[in-house]
Amino acid sequence: MTLMAQDRSTVARECTESWLAALDTALQRCDIDSAAALFVADGYWRDVLAFTWGLHTYCGVDQIRSAMKMSVPSAGIFGLRLDETVAPRYVRRAGVTAIESFFTFETTVGHGRGVVRLHEPSDGGRPRAWTLLTSLQEFREQGGSAAAVVDHHSTRFGGPNWLDQRQEKLGFADTEPAVLVVGGGQAGLAIAARLGQLDVDTLVIDREERIGDNWRHRYHSLILHNEVWVNHLPFMPFPDTWPTYVPKDKLAGWFEAYVESMEINFWTGTEFVGGQYEPEHGRWRVTLRRADGSERTVRPRHIVMATGVSGIPHLPTIPGLERFSGAVLHSSAFADGSAFAGKEVFVIGSGNSGHDVAQEMYSRGARVTLVQRSATAVASVGPDAAGRVYSLYSEGPSTEDCDLLNISIPYPVLRRSYQLVTRDLYELDKDLIEGLESVGFRVDYGEDATGFQMKYLRRGGGYYLNVGCSDLIVEKKIKLLQFSEIGHFNAAGAVLEGGRQVSVDAVVLATGYQHQQELVRRLLGDDVADRVGPVWGFDDEGELRNMWKRTAQEGLWFTAGSLAQCRIFSKFLALQIKACEDGLIARSADGSVPRGALRSQDLEDVELDIGAV
Repeated sequence: MTLMAQDRSTVARECTESWLAALDTALQRCDIDSAAALFVADGYWRDVLAFTWGLHTYCGVDQIRSAMKMSVPSAGIFGLRLDETVAPRYVRRAGVTAIESFFTFETTVGHGRGVVRLHEPSDGGRPRAWTLLTSLQEFREQGGSAAAVVDHHSTRFGGPNWLDQRQEKLGFADTEPAVLVVGGGQAGLAIAARLGQLDVDTLVIDREERIGDNWRHRYHSLILHNEVWVNHLPFMPFPDTWPTYVPKDKLAGWFEAYVESMEINFWTGTEFVGGQYEPEHGRWRVTLRRADGSERTVRPRHIVMATGVSGIPHLPTIPGLERFSGAVLHSSAFADGSAFAGKEVFVIGSGNSGHDVAQEMYSRGARVTLVQRSATAVASVGPDAAGRVYSLYSEGPSTEDCDLLNISIPYPVLRRSYQLVTRDLYELDKDLIEGLESVGFRVDYGEDATGFQMKYLRRGGGYYLNVGCSDLIVEKKIKLLQFSEIGHFNAAGAVLEGGRQVSVDAVVLATGYQHQQELVRRLLGDDVADRVGPVWGFDDEGELRNMWKRTAQEGLWFTAGSLAQCRIFSKFLALQIKACEDGLIARSADGSVPRGALRSQDLEDVELDIGAV
């Protein structure tokens, strides 16, 4: 290490220790003005359970002061100390140079960890925070990230062995699960594993016949589009020998092994028929239908909807399609293109699924036309391309540290980061983009040039990570048609504007999925769906709506997203459910409004502006 590097390292450490000591003193004295003065005027504070028992982001000193005034007196935060396992360092985030440091702290209920980014002081001034994350990591009695493992070795021959005990627990014959998780993909498995380590009885149900079928039954050539080191599940990272991009069947097999290894109670071939909340008992009454047609009523205290961003297929009304005599299927039902060799196929929709289905069809010998309904963000796949949105995971820190860095970036800073990344990706893909536009493909990067990742977070689609289909479109091996050019369908195919008939043998609707609120409406009724409101997309604080936190319906929770999101946020969702089980957090008397959680509407007339950069 050079002398200059040593000097910068020393400055970074001294600035961080000084700032943490000042904040710790202010918190102990409930000196809110002094605490708020430690932030730059346009600073940000994101709290995950530590101060507020919720997921909240506060923007600007006035809002931070107001939030602290309401949360600090009851939060019991103390002992802020530099995390000695990770040295403070200078970084550049969203175009801004800052000192980035990890720290630890204590609360009345557990252990916390945070990340602070400081502007380096000038002219002898004191350091001030640009961004601050505070997060509860575990309860005090846990003594670690997982529950203590006890050796139950016994010489009582003839008694129930481990397998007997597992089968009894899995059956829930004489007991009720505390938590019912609906959906057995990465979202369901991650939260079930976390709850299991917190000793909360949990049952996962899924309609598929086999664990992993939600990936196994997807189209033949599917491979994950982001790198393996981003996608680990909790407690069991993928082996170092795995390929950079994981094939769907390999992932499906891992899910089976994960359920076995983590001792997750999982019922396959089980459908959620319907449920009602019984406030007088603080439980749900849920009807489940098993694979043999029998029904079982369970009464969990919590339901976690883990059906993902992709739930009920969206089937748009397309004039005349009901008269079309060929095959019509949604992309969720598409397995492979072997049955379409030599046939004329329309794939309607230009997101990831539409492109992948079109490329799979083409590779099987079909004559494919991709029908574009709306402008689409396009980026190449690779660590130096679309993988840049996860560049944190290639900087050196552990996965756990990277996860904390990931959630420490507040919405406005994240927005600016994606704008910069998107600008760089456009330059990288400039020739490809120009080629697409030359054949009439409409490319966009969102309403504020934040690119594909923000499109995913805002609406769950509208982008394509190119693994070859864009090149086929540019080369006109896959034809392109704008949806607006189609007048209507008839028995033979599509009639274009102007009257030209195009013969079509099959139509694949890669048209996305309905919002999760509609799945709630179908399973739990209009009252619950309306009470909860929209799921996914950003709220007025820049947090994803109703995700990984308490909702307006007692005992109803949501989890979804990429493998990385499910790994990261399952920890905090599990902690909240455990806290409810242990009576650490409660509801108001009418069961409709969380008690003990600070909300944006509780702040003192401070205007939110999540769009500010």
